[in-house]
Amino acid sequence: MIIEGAIIYSNLLVLLALGLTLTYITTNVPNFAQGSYAIVGSYVALTLLKLFGICPYLSLPVLFIVGAIVGLLTYLALKPLIKRNASVEMLMIATLAIDLILLGVIGAYSEVLSQIVGSTQAKFVFANLDFSIFGFRGILFVSTLVVILLLFGLYLLLYKTKFGIALRASMENPSLAQTMGIDVEKTRLFSWILSGALAGVAGGLLPFMQEIVPATGDLIIISIFAASIVGGLRHISGALIGGYIIGISESLITYYLAMAFGAGFLVYGKVVSLIIMIATLLIAPYGITGVDWKKVRKRLLSQ
Repeated sequence: MIIEGAIIYSNLLVLLALGLTLTYITTNVPNFAQGSYAIVGSYVALTLLKLFGICPYLSLPVLFIVGAIVGLLTYLALKPLIKRNASVEMLMIATLAIDLILLGVIGAYSEVLSQIVGSTQAKFVFANLDFSIFGFRGILFVSTLVVILLLFGLYLLLYKTKFGIALRASMENPSLAQTMGIDVEKTRLFSWILSGALAGVAGGLLPFMQEIVPATGDLIIISIFAASIVGGLRHISGALIGGYIIGISESLITYYLAMAFGAGFLVYGKVVSLIIMIATLLIAPYGITGVDWKKVRKRLLSQ
């Protein structure tokens, strides 16, 4: 079912876009390695399945921790540049370098794993391991539940804890927050750890809906950035809005184009995301959440 697949893809895109948005808000770093974080999670899930027989769904807590470690290591690598107030371009190039390193490590690891298990692991899927409820795939319920629990957890953290208040303050105005005695460094560290953790979980779920290869991260990063930019890179809620807009649009538009003009259009799904992203930048440079909707409403009513 195309609608089912679109919702699943959107759920995973929300997890990945949220992590990208968090690190951009707190450290002003456009993380091009976010997609590869997820693929690290995918291969860890595959390893646990092949070597220990652990179902990928049950490995999600482990993937959360592994992803958190990857996010932490990335921040530690970027920290000297951030402290020197490096330009966005320099930070972007640094994350591209980290992405290439991860791509190489994942590719080499897949070869090692293939030798251990005695079969090629360069590409894999988990679709045959999924369960079903009332004719719907289990990944639909699991991915939706993960997003709901994440949003609820973030709400409690940001609005019901002192650290959450400090985190929001450092997001809105880091200099002022530091002047008020808030440890901005801790909030930055937390955002990168959480970003990696969310990507790790998304990576464990991704093989249930598509084939994974070492370079998959470099393909999905286009959709991740599109989701964050369309929703608004300066607002956490933008990741949620943009994730569903891009995920559903990319899935449905590509599907119907393929139905009308042939299966060859399926390989151009990312073009849909790019077109939506470009259109958003032209109309609303700060994304949907950056639009003053009160002014828009007044203009519409005055016409």
